[in-house]
Amino acid sequence: MHKAQLYFPECPEAYIVSLARSGDRGAFAELVRRRQSSIRNLMRRCCSDVSLADDLAQQVFLQLWLKIRSLKQVGAFNTWLKRLAVTTWLQYLRKNDALKGASELEDAEFATHDVTGVGMDVDHALTTLPDTVRLCVVLSFHEGMSHREIAEITEIPLGTVKSHINRGSKRLQEILSAYKDKPGMEES
Repeated sequence: MHKAQLYFPECPEAYIVSLARSGDRGAFAELVRRRQSSIRNLMRRCCSDVSLADDLAQQVFLQLWLKIRSLKQVGAFNTWLKRLAVTTWLQYLRKNDALKGASELEDAEFATHDVTGVGMDVDHALTTLPDTVRLCVVLSFHEGMSHREIAEITEIPLGTVKSHINRGSKRLQEILSAYKDKPGMEES
């Protein structure tokens, strides 16, 4: 281990990104250590499958290693990494198109679902949204991205992004409205 690697945890991310761009494996490992949790969480919210999320996150970091030298501005790293993650997710969806729409629930189907069952939470509710709607909602509310940033990263028209977020939010409110009526949920 190089002496410089001992100081990586204390270094600003821009410095670590610069080193990783030049091929420093230790700096790249530090980037992975710093970002793996957030990328795994983003992937988990997109696909709602922990194992798949881990696999997709690994693919994101592989793409990061292969493409980091093409990053033009170190300050744009955060957005650039999210774009890699979103692209990885969208590529996965395209490859697995045979299941397209399988996660969507019809209103009648959902009405018969026992809303008091264990596991009825935001992550479960997210799985009921169509893939692109879920992606836009996750990027907006979980990642704190603006509508314009989401449109740029996903290459979905801005109006469609706004529509997806609006529709997805309303659907989540409908699904999670059962929590309003449960005793003890006001404090949560």
